[in-house]
Amino acid sequence: MSFYHLEKLVPSLKLNSLKLRHRSWNKIIFASSPMVSLFISTLLTSTIAMAQSNVTATSLTLTQAIKQTLQKNPNLKAFKYRQVSLEGQQQTQALSPGYELGFDIENFSGTGDLSGVNGAEFTISLSSVIEMGDKREARIDVVSHRSTLLAAQKKIETLSLLGEVTRRYIEVINAQELLILANAAITLAEETLFEVEKRSNAGITPVAEVNRAKAAFGTAKLTAYAQQQQLDIAKRALAMLWKETTPKFTSVVGDLYQFPIDVDFNRLFAKVKQNPAIALFVSEQRLIDAELLLARSQSSGDIKWSVGLRQNQEINETSLVAGFSMPLFSAKRTYGAVSSALAAKDESTAKQEAALLKLQAQLYRAYASRKQAVYTANNLKNHIIPLLEQALNDAQNAYQAGRYSYLDYLTAREELLFAKRALIDSASSALRFGADIEQLIAEPLTASSYGSELTDQGILQ
Repeated sequence: MSFYHLEKLVPSLKLNSLKLRHRSWNKIIFASSPMVSLFISTLLTSTIAMAQSNVTATSLTLTQAIKQTLQKNPNLKAFKYRQVSLEGQQQTQALSPGYELGFDIENFSGTGDLSGVNGAEFTISLSSVIEMGDKREARIDVVSHRSTLLAAQKKIETLSLLGEVTRRYIEVINAQELLILANAAITLAEETLFEVEKRSNAGITPVAEVNRAKAAFGTAKLTAYAQQQQLDIAKRALAMLWKETTPKFTSVVGDLYQFPIDVDFNRLFAKVKQNPAIALFVSEQRLIDAELLLARSQSSGDIKWSVGLRQNQEINETSLVAGFSMPLFSAKRTYGAVSSALAAKDESTAKQEAALLKLQAQLYRAYASRKQAVYTANNLKNHIIPLLEQALNDAQNAYQAGRYSYLDYLTAREELLFAKRALIDSASSALRFGADIEQLIAEPLTASSYGSELTDQGILQ
């Protein structure tokens, strides 16, 4: 799932250089099974251009991450084998009742006239069963609905996996931005140290302030080192989704500060009702209906027939024999199975209602949290940080002129860095909550913003 289309590689390590853009939706059909292709083309239709002049060979796009995960992640492979198993069951259940060849011998090895085989009777027969109540069709229908249920389960697993890809991808972008900020903090600390040393050499500032500035410079470098380790951890966690223990990419592309427009909650909740998790219950109920039909078909007793030849050794003559049989009171034996199937259907319906309520709660939590995060990020970016940048510049000039103390200068610097860290955290949270929403509604927020327009145009078909 694109969830958020992360494009445009960072040309250099500068804050706010990552570009996370929503593009118009176009189909992406992945090289996988037809079912996954259809599902992904409907769910994840996004195009992220790789060939831009500033994109290097070691950068990774979200599209590439998704493709590699779908191709190599082992979580989806089990569904292939389960489908093969169901196809085998389908072939078995489609078979008609088999034939039996029987041989009977009577009246031999007795006493008197029946000693030996002189008075024996030999019977060779062919027998089979005539199924009543459309049992064969009912069996086939059960397996067919199990296959449909498996497809729904695969959609859920695919959607969950794609959500995880997106979240880990956002974590890498977050770590990249924090590393950029950590490097910027080193630069600020170095500039501060330069100013403090200059004033100390002029005899204006005590040596203690020089040592504090040196300590702050060292702390900034330690923070940058720790952040580099966090970036390495995030990249490895992302690469592990396609079984790559050592990442072959050096960076991922995307903008942390571009957000899709808000969508009305009621419209989003209407989309939740189409979530594969809800569709799974529908498939489950249809399977139960098929099992119920199969159970009811058992109330019709099957007719067992046989026909054969009988040889009487005593009179040396041959005759035909035939017969049939059928069970009595078969309907009573199916009451338990029918009752069990009906109870299972009622249980599934109750679980569906509970799941829908749970999804609604999850959606609203993600919706409200994303809205708050977007509001915070926009205010920090557009209002608070510009003021703090100006305040730092003024504080630096005032410190150089002797009007501000070192503490005033340091406070202005730390306030700016704190605000920029808060901006990164808020933007990352907004993207993560957006990814959660898109996983719940099973489509990108861009599509929800335009209602059915994209579907009407055939983009999401």
